[in-house]
Amino acid sequence: MCGSEEPRRGLSAPGPTLLLGLLLSAAPSGVLGEETRQVSLEVSPDWPVPHLLHIRAVGTNSTLHYVWSSLGPPAVLLVATNTPNSTLSIDWVRLLSSEPDGGLMVLPKDSIQFSSALVFTRLFEFDSTNTSDTAEKPPGKPYTPYSLANFSWSNITDSLDPATLSATFRGHPTHDPTRAFANGSLALRVQAFSRTSRPAQPPRLLHTADTCQLEVALVGASPRGNRSLFGLEVATVGQRPDCPSAQKRYSIDDEYTPAIFQMDQLLWGPLPSGFAQWRPVAFSQKQGGRDSAMHCQASPLYPTLACLLPKSPIIQGFFGSWNNFCVFNLTFGASTGPGYWDQHYLSWSMVLGMGSPPVDALSPLVLSIMAVALGGPGLMLLAGGLFLLLGHKRHSEYQPIN
Repeated sequence: MCGSEEPRRGLSAPGPTLLLGLLLSAAPSGVLGEETRQVSLEVSPDWPVPHLLHIRAVGTNSTLHYVWSSLGPPAVLLVATNTPNSTLSIDWVRLLSSEPDGGLMVLPKDSIQFSSALVFTRLFEFDSTNTSDTAEKPPGKPYTPYSLANFSWSNITDSLDPATLSATFRGHPTHDPTRAFANGSLALRVQAFSRTSRPAQPPRLLHTADTCQLEVALVGASPRGNRSLFGLEVATVGQRPDCPSAQKRYSIDDEYTPAIFQMDQLLWGPLPSGFAQWRPVAFSQKQGGRDSAMHCQASPLYPTLACLLPKSPIIQGFFGSWNNFCVFNLTFGASTGPGYWDQHYLSWSMVLGMGSPPVDALSPLVLSIMAVALGGPGLMLLAGGLFLLLGHKRHSEYQPIN
């Protein structure tokens, strides 16, 4: 049975609003048949303590909406429409009530082609001191997990950066008797992009104007064990009865993420739909080098009941009370290190998008290596053939004596 939801204290509720924001141009994109989009970050102008960020990517014939919120557990709503004029409408009174159904809408409703969501529900911590098997599940003695629905989150406008199209949700437990987060925080940095490119820092995930990136960083929090490992519980939301498809892709190219040849991804239904991509690696240092790389282990997805998860107002406000939830866990690092204990730092990144997932092409370095490796034997064969041909011609110029 679902328990009652804690009241949201300290928040007043204005009436229905349409979000307004800053508009920037974007580079070409091929998702849902569009070649160009205009990307904007939007926050509500009349909400006294903003907890919601709207990323809107407008094309000639479609619009992509990413709605990020820290009301309840952190969550992101993904919506694709077949019109460039679709808008996000919020009824704050209804959204913050005990029955938020219908409090958040993308209009017109009949333009919606795809919708889904991710909810980040719990932060796990394990004591791996006496654990030697890196494949052991759980990877050590579990501590009481942190419920992200019980975190206090900073004002999103304080970190809004139009130049980089980014904003950061930064939080800590509302109730922290051990003062583990006295000098630490959990940060969720969200970034949109105006062109196809890669970030400078590993894992350098490929992104386009149709995607946004999430970087999760745990910084400065005191672990409850000497060699604590951390993990993250993620719930997927959708109206399909089955869970998203989990896939692994492999490549011979590791130039952008050294020693990592794998890409993990989730796909919602047949393409084009929604997707999430990440490299199975996290980092224990901010610079993100090979020496600080930690393996990221993802569990299989499994269905779960809505009443077992903390309620997200934006999810219930958009989808209503009846949804299909699936859950998977991410675990970062192993007892052998490197680990969070190195510098009390952990970061992990994923890319979210709608349409066909971007596919890494072979880098110029790998192509040049392949050209040298394949071209050398080819030149040798060509030279050998010419030698035999010319040698045969020279020999055939002599006539036999008899």
